[in-house]
Amino acid sequence: MEERIAVVTEAAQAVRVPRQRGEQLLEAAAWYAEERHWDVVPGTWLDVVEGTERCSCGDAGCAAPGAHPARPDWAGQARRMWSRQPGSSVLLPAGRAFDALDVPESAGFLALARMERMGLALGPVTRTPDRRMLFLVLPGASAKAPALVNGLGWDAGALDLVGRGEGAYVVGPPTRVGGRGAVQWARRPSQANRWLPDVEEMISPLAYACAREAADARSRLS
Repeated sequence: MEERIAVVTEAAQAVRVPRQRGEQLLEAAAWYAEERHWDVVPGTWLDVVEGTERCSCGDAGCAAPGAHPARPDWAGQARRMWSRQPGSSVLLPAGRAFDALDVPESAGFLALARMERMGLALGPVTRTPDRRMLFLVLPGASAKAPALVNGLGWDAGALDLVGRGEGAYVVGPPTRVGGRGAVQWARRPSQANRWLPDVEEMISPLAYACAREAADARSRLS
């Protein structure tokens, strides 16, 4: 049975899923690689400097502290980096095992409710402390999404719906982003969602939710 929105029932999981909080990042990374067969890459980590947590990249104004690639060739550095720094953030490269559709959190929850009413089979969904939600779908979605949105009558460039494919990444739970909090699962990986949906199945409710969110934002400003 598919889990309901933002509700996690451990007894319903056919496989063990790392807890969202208090779990070692390495254990979470191993689970993603071994159970889901996702590529996993370590990123930056959080250092304590004079009592304050800062990103290991050294940039005091880092936009994603402790949760971004550590170097330009990040996709090929996994084993060496984790052996040196086991507290590195968990990054899941997009484009091979999955793509991701990145939307505002409010639009994501609206889309989830609509998809459940429609009876759509959903994949895992992450929720970031920056109030974004990322829906994992079959690879190729990033390239297809703009044309699909335009085909539904919306301007893809005006909607806050971002496809993440080859060359991009998803921050894997339970990675913390500075002091903002941890990335969490809105829908955890499970046996029920092992097979990811195609973007064509997801794009209509996601585009509708993003368009509604954009209209609501404009009305708040007027």
